[in-house]
Amino acid sequence: MKNQEAFSAENTSRSPTNVPHADETAGDASHGDAEHAHGGIFGANTELVFVALAGVFLLAGWLLGRSGQGNGWMPIALLVISYFFGGYFTLKEAVGKLLARRFEIDTLMLVAAVGAAALGEWAEGALLLFLFSLGHSLEHYAMGRARRAIEALAELAPETANVRRDDAVVEVAVAELQVGDVIVVRPNERLPADGIVTVGTTSVNQAPVTGESVPVEKQPAPDPAAAIATFDRAKAEHRVFAGTINGTGAIDVMVARKADQSTMARVVNMVAEAEAQRSPTQQWTDRFERIFVPAVLALVGLLMLACFVIDEPFSVSFYRAMAVLVAASPCALAISVPSAVLSGVARAARGGVLVKGGGPLENLGSLTSIAFDKTGTLTEGKPRLTDVVPADGVTEQELLSVALAIEQSSDHPLASAVVAGAKERLGPTVEVLAATEVTSITGKGIQAVVGGERVVIGKPSLFSEQPGSTVPAGVTESNAGLVATGRTTMMIQKGTRFLGVIGVMDTPRPAARKVMDELRGLGIERLIMISGDNQQVADAVAKAVGLTEAQGNLMPEQKVEAIKALRYKHGKVAMVGDGVNDAPAMANATVGIAMGAAGSDVALETADVALMSDDLGHLPFAVGLSRRTSRIIKQNLWVSLGVVAVLIPATLFGLNIGTAVLFHEGSTLLVVVNALRLLAYQGTGAAPDSTAATVSAQAEGAASTI
Repeated sequence: MKNQEAFSAENTSRSPTNVPHADETAGDASHGDAEHAHGGIFGANTELVFVALAGVFLLAGWLLGRSGQGNGWMPIALLVISYFFGGYFTLKEAVGKLLARRFEIDTLMLVAAVGAAALGEWAEGALLLFLFSLGHSLEHYAMGRARRAIEALAELAPETANVRRDDAVVEVAVAELQVGDVIVVRPNERLPADGIVTVGTTSVNQAPVTGESVPVEKQPAPDPAAAIATFDRAKAEHRVFAGTINGTGAIDVMVARKADQSTMARVVNMVAEAEAQRSPTQQWTDRFERIFVPAVLALVGLLMLACFVIDEPFSVSFYRAMAVLVAASPCALAISVPSAVLSGVARAARGGVLVKGGGPLENLGSLTSIAFDKTGTLTEGKPRLTDVVPADGVTEQELLSVALAIEQSSDHPLASAVVAGAKERLGPTVEVLAATEVTSITGKGIQAVVGGERVVIGKPSLFSEQPGSTVPAGVTESNAGLVATGRTTMMIQKGTRFLGVIGVMDTPRPAARKVMDELRGLGIERLIMISGDNQQVADAVAKAVGLTEAQGNLMPEQKVEAIKALRYKHGKVAMVGDGVNDAPAMANATVGIAMGAAGSDVALETADVALMSDDLGHLPFAVGLSRRTSRIIKQNLWVSLGVVAVLIPATLFGLNIGTAVLFHEGSTLLVVVNALRLLAYQGTGAAPDSTAATVSAQAEGAASTI
């Protein structure tokens, strides 16, 4: 029954980003921490000092009593002092909870300790309070370390920024920055705000936000004002984020968002909110406790009346009832799930993955099916020239030279792909042919005059419609072969000759196949593509990256139906997309996963899990971390329930209170330490720990504290 509330983030940020405290977002869930934020004459460590003093006086009183030396009242006096130090904070919390009409483990422990004293078992009562306070304080100290691993994200942005004002550079608080301000960022400084580069070139370490392990090159935007207006869609080489680290170049950045609206601030807010959300397993443990605790109290009441049934003194029955009360208190059960969820969310956030609570974390850890959008998720999101097949008697150079001459005059996306691919293949020294009378054939192709001859580039169907134009069999066969592999094809005719066919395709991401192999290794059995592209293209991409199934020709509403069908057939299903165009399908999936969410408000809002960088390679890290979290939650449940199942009959048959408390608090600490192992997760596709070295040290030190 130890507070689940103790795992909501406390006072998440004191940074200039103006991030609200977690207790403002978590509501009542913050009370546990507020209660446990004990101060005192020894500062933040007062509770641990009190516990140590309780142990010293307990040991002294016990040894003096065993030796028989000194006056008879001295051992009792020392144990009473131990009671004071061991029970001070427990009593303080118990009174607060009783005033809030919450009857919890703190009160039960005090009752048991008072009962032991009433029976003359001062040493056992002092031992009970000492062990309970020790476990309680270490548990909160360790979990505070885990929370601070998240809180430190908010502290990555500097408190001040250097802003250009007229002809001078002045230092202002980050909270006072306005959209349109131009800030100066020197080499190796942290960026104070989200914005667009206006002057200078550099490379920026974006790991604190996106988890990317390689610095990203940055250069000035041609129109910063326009880029700010469409910050979500600005090119990566122009866009920077608060909290990231500048490289060796000095740059000017135009502020795109106020401090409290930066990507970093939004992530910290959402992580704080996520901590307050209960996972499915935690909801189950809550329901279990609502039944189990009253049952235990009823059992304790009956055991206190055992002296009227069996021949034993009331003191023996009372002592046994108190021992059972201690043994049956489900502290480890109450903390087993929240500690794992908090650690999992913290590790994910440090690796550039935002997980919105225990629900998505647990669901992602147990599902076996993942659906993917194609364009921009499995593929690069832009077409590339992939195939050049000249007709008989035509060279590749002639074919590409003619295509380049005409397509460079077109603004069609496919034309851009042809131009870029032709220049790459022909080399920088190629002489571009002159094209005149360039005319678009709407929806079918383009025509022009090159070298005095009419040239037509277009869909194969265009040439079948032209009278007197017969496509050679070789060109037709080449076209059919490319279409069968998912290419979008264009035939080229110059005069009466067909020069050949070229194919373009939105090519798969280089890491896509490796990612699919890693996901299979993590237990994902079904990898499905749902795409609006034609079935042949979908099949080609699916085969290239190693998917198990591809569904093409789907409109947005049909994607939603496809997700519903997959959920009906396979249970839990995740949907991976960009969080914008795929928002309806993601909303209907068990877990919606958005890629490239950094800087995208829509993606951050719609996704259950957001991969902050546009890197598919972070998906196995998220799935692997979720699976590890699910395993640790199960381990913790077995430990917590197992200890209670063993201790209840053991205390019924004579196990004393001190030993019961030792196992009780030991199991609580065990589940916390087990959960904290998630902070060091380095599994398949592990994303780097993206916070500063001090943050890493804080988190990793949590487990070693105990």
